[in-house]
This record gives sequence, C-alpha cells and structure tokens, in this order.
Amino acid sequence: MNDQAGPRDRIVKAAAALFLKRSYAVVGIAEICAAADVRKGTLYHFFSSKAQVGKAVLDWHAAAFDRQFELAERDSGQIAALVGAVTRVQSGIEDRFGRIMGCPMGNLAAELATTEDELRVHLAGIFASWEQRLAVACRRASEAGELRVGVDPERMARALLAQIEGAILLAKAENRTAAQIANEVDELLRLYLVAEVTA
Repeated sequence: MNDQAGPRDRIVKAAAALFLKRSYAVVGIAEICAAADVRKGTLYHFFSSKAQVGKAVLDWHAAAFDRQFELAERDSGQIAALVGAVTRVQSGIEDRFGRIMGCPMGNLAAELATTEDELRVHLAGIFASWEQRLAVACRRASEAGELRVGVDPERMARALLAQIEGAILLAKAENRTAAQIANEVDELLRLYLVAEVTA
C-alpha cells in the first residue's frame, strides 16, 4: 500500500496546482496524468472520476488550512491569529506562483456550485467547519470581554469568513498581495473588537 501512496499524492498535488493555475473545467484527466507522471490507469485506480480527484484536492487544501488554524490556535487562540493563518496560506501560494491565485475553495465554489452538486456539498462542509472554528474563537473573545457590546459571535464568524473569501477574490482580480488581504481583514476586526484589544 505504501508504494501506492506516491502516485496518489502526485496526482492530488498536480491537480491542485493545475486547478489553481487554470480551472477545474478546462483541466482534463490526461493533463493531470502528464503533470503527475502517471498513466490514466493509475489515476483511475485511486479515483473513479474527475469529481473524486476534485474532492481529494479540496481535502488536501483544507488540511493545509487546518494545520495553519491549529498552529494559530496553539499560539494564542485569538481571532486575529486565526485570520493570520489564512494570510500565511495565501503568502505561500503567492510565493509559489508569483501572485495571488485565489482561495482554492472559493475558486471552485464560484466555478462549480451550480454545475457539480457533489463538489458543492463537499465545499459547503469545508466552509461550515471553518466557520465553526472561527465561531469558537469569537465566543472566546466575547467571554473575555474583547468584543464590542451587542456583537453576536456566530454572526461575526460568518462575516469574517465572507470577508476573508471576498478579500482573497478581490486580491486575485486586482493582482494585489497577501499583505493587503491581511490589512483588509484587520480593518473588519477593528469594527468588532473593543478599542483596548485593537490598540
């Protein structure tokens, strides 16, 4: 089984890079196989369809984001640290490709939500888990007295997720940087946090 882990991993990583650089719709199985240096039979040994490759790519990206979230939570558990985790991931993408390529989840959501229901449902689950993670941090901040009076931690978490995804999308369209994404999200945070926390 271990000898099969190499080609599967290459397939997922190759597909992830191709989907980021181009799009899910235009990248074909043959192109993924060529980039991964595997035969089609090898790909179909691991994945029954292109949609299954897409799900594996989503899970691979989600795991990378989750690792950054976990590191941030270990460091401080603060909302700003969790949001900073997203910036670190985007900085890594920027370093690799020379520019912001968008959020892998956001890209696929925009492209496939109305055409590939299987992937839409999978994406929705990933977004829900991120929102829940943010909600936990927002509730902790509320309990610590760090949020302004009247701020609902659950609604704040959803707004943060939407702001992060929107900032990444605009950065991709406007050829901006990961640092600018962080600045925009920090500006939103200031609307929720009491002055002492933002000072």
